[in-house]
Amino acid sequence: MSAHQQGTELDLSWISKIQVNKPAVLRRAEQIQARRPVKKEWQAAWLLKAVTCIDLTTLSGDDTASNIQRLCYKAKYPIREDLLKALNMHDKGITTAAVCVYPARVCDAVKALKAAGCDIPVASVATGFPAGQTHLKTRLEEIRLAVEDGATEIDVVINRTLVLTGQWKALYDEIRQFRKACGEAHLKTILATGELGSLTNIYKASMIAMMAGSDFIKTSTGKETVNATFPVAIVMLRAIRDFFWKTGNKVGFKPAGGIRSAKDSLVWLSLIKEELGDEWMKPELFRIGASTLLADIERQIYHHVTGRYAAYHDLPMS
Repeated sequence: MSAHQQGTELDLSWISKIQVNKPAVLRRAEQIQARRPVKKEWQAAWLLKAVTCIDLTTLSGDDTASNIQRLCYKAKYPIREDLLKALNMHDKGITTAAVCVYPARVCDAVKALKAAGCDIPVASVATGFPAGQTHLKTRLEEIRLAVEDGATEIDVVINRTLVLTGQWKALYDEIRQFRKACGEAHLKTILATGELGSLTNIYKASMIAMMAGSDFIKTSTGKETVNATFPVAIVMLRAIRDFFWKTGNKVGFKPAGGIRSAKDSLVWLSLIKEELGDEWMKPELFRIGASTLLADIERQIYHHVTGRYAAYHDLPMS
């Protein structure tokens, strides 16, 4: 991943002027969903691009060392070798962007990836994921412990109460402390947009998170009732663009929650290209948080290569 985004001083005058035009955002979201994102002949290349942007995730209460090992193996070998050979992409080192696990499973992931001989980053959720309702001291310690165990990316959750009550300075101060606790690890800040009340709040929270030094802003934990949606994404991407224009600092974007189909991944890539440009279409600045998406991408690549849709036995579980 690129160098850290250092953030800026808190600018409450900028925050106070923000007002999102909801009807315009909804119209733009409808346009995105209505059109075909990528021509058929380019779909395989775009799907492989999507693979390289996936944070392959397991965040289940029954996670064990063995299923973390399987996750890491799939992260290193996300697409079957014969399919990659058919596309002449078998020697390109295609892996997922990272694996994402709970803090207690970071050691398992680091060990499995080391045994596999690869340097895929390990991301850990933290700060009382998914609710963020633990004491600040506990949340900061959770970050430090995950980093000590080998996590190089930390996906923190914000305290939604601070957004809903307009405590922008308090939110800024908390995220600054998260940034410090991360040390050399990259900071991805989860806004849990489905619980923020309005698109204007989402824009303001995005801006505060970037001012505080977040390397990425992320839509959701995947545990909310409403997760990654296109209206929310448009607002967050416009905030990233505005922040870049004002400061020159590039911040990444990560949608997460409910992204399950290959078609979805193509739409998300198209949206990034249109809103932020080609420079953001790389894992240093774009990630997709997903646990089941990869299986459908592999099915679609199989179809592209063979002309057939995969039966259950054609794509064995790994």
